[in-house]
Amino acid sequence: MKRVFIITDQLVVGHGIIDTIRRTPGLELVGSVGSRVSVPPMARRLAPDIVLVDHCGPTDLALQRLTEAEQRLPGVKRILLSARKDKAWLDAAFAAGAHAVVSRDVRPAHLGILLLEVAEEHLVQRPGLSGGAATTDGTPLTPRELEILRLAARGFTNRRIAARLWVTEQTVKFHLSNTYRKLGVTNRTEATHYAYLHALVEQHETAQAA
Repeated sequence: MKRVFIITDQLVVGHGIIDTIRRTPGLELVGSVGSRVSVPPMARRLAPDIVLVDHCGPTDLALQRLTEAEQRLPGVKRILLSARKDKAWLDAAFAAGAHAVVSRDVRPAHLGILLLEVAEEHLVQRPGLSGGAATTDGTPLTPRELEILRLAARGFTNRRIAARLWVTEQTVKFHLSNTYRKLGVTNRTEATHYAYLHALVEQHETAQAA
């Protein structure tokens, strides 16, 4: 029996994914919270095998809940349920700690099966892993994180990065926070130093930014 903790705003019993989990043989619902609530300390005491984050609200909240689950529930499979499938969003989800992303278009009966398959490690949806996030150019960063780091190192503000990449400033801040954590640095200056020290920013890129 695989124990499931759900983060969703669809908390009505008998409706949506909660009902799906309860109807799936082999799954046990051990707890649930809304997406606007941080993953509570008590969640660890519930000993879940799976944390299912339902992307049914603001994008940044879904990413924050994934990161919290990674930090507070180590070893638990983290699965994101989302209608978005674009590469930038998937990169962000995996960077935030998702092991797999399941489409919200999936049939309810199939959702439970997919959760079991991921929990049993029969499905691997997070690409290029080696004990952490997918690596790029010898760094532990995803392509999107590296892209943002390069722009930050070239002197772009968060607002300018957001405008260039067509994302929100909060999304830029989220990626930079993940980048600092992965590189073992504490701020933008140290991250910029890392980028130049490891030749992640080409000289011609710096000239273009001037």
